[in-house]
Amino acid sequence: MEASGTSPVLSNRELSILKFNERVLAMAERTDTPLLERLRYLCIVGSNLDEFFEIRMASLKEQQRQTPELVGVDGLTPDEAFDRVQRAVHVLVDRQNRLLTGDVMPKLLEQGVGLIYSTAWTDLQREWAHGLFQRDVMPLLTPIGLDPAHPFPRVYNKSLNFIVALSGEDAFGREGHIAIVQAPRALPRMIKVPAEIAGIPDGFMLLTTLISAFVGELFPGMDVQGCYQWRVTRNSDLFVDEEEITNLRQALQGELSQRNFGASVRLEIAHAMPPDLELFLQREFGLGPADTYRVNGPVNLARLMQLCNRVSRADLEYPPYRPRVPAPFDGDLEEPAELFAAIAARDHLLHHPYQSFQPVLQFLRAAAKDPQVVGIKQTIYRTGEDSELMGLLLTAAKAGKEVTVVVELMARFDEQTNINWAARLEEVGAHVSYGVVGHKTHAKMALVLRREEGRIRRYGHLGTGNYHPRTARLYTDFGLLTANPQMCEDMDQVFSLLTGLGSRRALTLLLQSPFTLHDTLIGMVKSETESARAGKRARIMAKMNSLLEPSMIEALYNASRAGVRVDLIVRGACALQAGVPGLSENIRVRSIIGRFLEHSRVFYFHREGEGALYLSSADWMDRNFFRRVELGFPVLDKNLRRRVIDEAFTFALRDNQLAWSMQPDGRYLRVRNRRAPMNLHQHLMARLGG
Repeated sequence: MEASGTSPVLSNRELSILKFNERVLAMAERTDTPLLERLRYLCIVGSNLDEFFEIRMASLKEQQRQTPELVGVDGLTPDEAFDRVQRAVHVLVDRQNRLLTGDVMPKLLEQGVGLIYSTAWTDLQREWAHGLFQRDVMPLLTPIGLDPAHPFPRVYNKSLNFIVALSGEDAFGREGHIAIVQAPRALPRMIKVPAEIAGIPDGFMLLTTLISAFVGELFPGMDVQGCYQWRVTRNSDLFVDEEEITNLRQALQGELSQRNFGASVRLEIAHAMPPDLELFLQREFGLGPADTYRVNGPVNLARLMQLCNRVSRADLEYPPYRPRVPAPFDGDLEEPAELFAAIAARDHLLHHPYQSFQPVLQFLRAAAKDPQVVGIKQTIYRTGEDSELMGLLLTAAKAGKEVTVVVELMARFDEQTNINWAARLEEVGAHVSYGVVGHKTHAKMALVLRREEGRIRRYGHLGTGNYHPRTARLYTDFGLLTANPQMCEDMDQVFSLLTGLGSRRALTLLLQSPFTLHDTLIGMVKSETESARAGKRARIMAKMNSLLEPSMIEALYNASRAGVRVDLIVRGACALQAGVPGLSENIRVRSIIGRFLEHSRVFYFHREGEGALYLSSADWMDRNFFRRVELGFPVLDKNLRRRVIDEAFTFALRDNQLAWSMQPDGRYLRVRNRRAPMNLHQHLMARLGG
């Protein structure tokens, strides 16, 4: 492959996302992955594909309708891209179904964990299931026989439904043909079966199994020819007219109510559904054969995550890991003044989930409790419905402190949760801002203002990940606790921009999107390029979730041509093509897929020996550089810099158990070395953990 013209050579975004999910699915295929974890990876792929259709495939369908002739940066028209992506998804889903039903679930059943289907029920199991159906399920079901007086019902996004083929006459003499049964959202999708009835320690029945087995009781006197599960996935992207709205929260609440009824983008049906019923559903939702996926198992695979969470079997799961609380936060910092003194003495680096998230909570707990703290400023992107951190902010506001919270209401699929938190904060007197319309606030920062010796001193926390205690146990992220006056002053300036009005002022240490982050990073790439051309040592290392921004990719291609050695650790979508002669032979791209989700963003440039190292909330994507408020912050302490370089790059580049290497043709191959195995996650757990 050769570069042509001046345009960078880019891979298709959607196909790259699917390759990432192939790598996740490969974790479920590995026999050295514990069985329940294999099922968990299958569910993660299912959940990822749900969002992929709701957002990415929905976007492709919109492009097909609105700009069918437009050629994208990947050189494909919307129709060409859609066709390639559809084919790739079908291959992935078929592989997923085979693995679930032909490997993982049978092996779990051998271990006493699994689903009990009606085809294998004993008399005792049938009696128990029938009683459960009549008592708890049937009263909530509303069968809808389709005729001119009963049109096709409105169907929620990703809801569980059944299409029932009937024959015979009902009480009014109407001949039965087709009926729809919708599973109420109030019903659990998976029911634990008592061990003495199941015959195994951990047996479950799916709601789908119960309804399919006894659906005939909803149609007395009729003959049920077949009952088949199905669900439809809809466009779930939200649109808020930024030119017209006067209250973002109200506008968003109005839009959220319609999210479940967007345009149809995918139809999933039971594997045994007859072609005539398949065609009937396709016509109802305006979808075709390429949009339809036959499923041998539950149509919502992600629901099986409940099984993973409800079964406690140490022999089928990863060994438990308890993150260590690093010094000095593991000691006797009982008084807030002691904690703030420890931060004032030096910067503290946290690497989650290997190190506990507790120091961040301690920081905010001390701020809420300390009478010398007069103000707290915080950004919130995702934090969860039950968040101790948000509780601390509520406590601080109730105590009369000046609490300012920038809540990003447009955090996808967390909109309602954030709306609820914003309302609760306002009720207790906190100042709540929704940032800047048109620019999502994705920066992660908390700033504490404390009165000391007659003046205000600032203490800050900056991170690469969300203030979400649960994901802090699952995602790898860096955080920095600091009292550096320049850095904290910069943070205060950013808060002022987010909550008030005024012209932008230059920041001393922080890089900020949409203003300086992109141009500064591009400038650093170009500086390494010039150093290489001058015969000097040049080096770039960067770690992120996604790499898609064309001008950055072009700058990296130019750096490679000049001889700069570039190592990129990109977990997910990567439009850059690595190792292509004459284009990118000096660029290596790795993806790490393992026990934890790689989430941190770290950027290193050699800079003629000085070294520039930044942690950031931003991926290298158009949206992060130009349509979001993001931060990049330097690591100034030499010891902490060494830690970040080792933990983000050195060990990751040595990994030969979790790493995948991009090939010049875009494929990813697993990096293997059985003689000297190096597992990044295990290594850091041993190095940083308890």
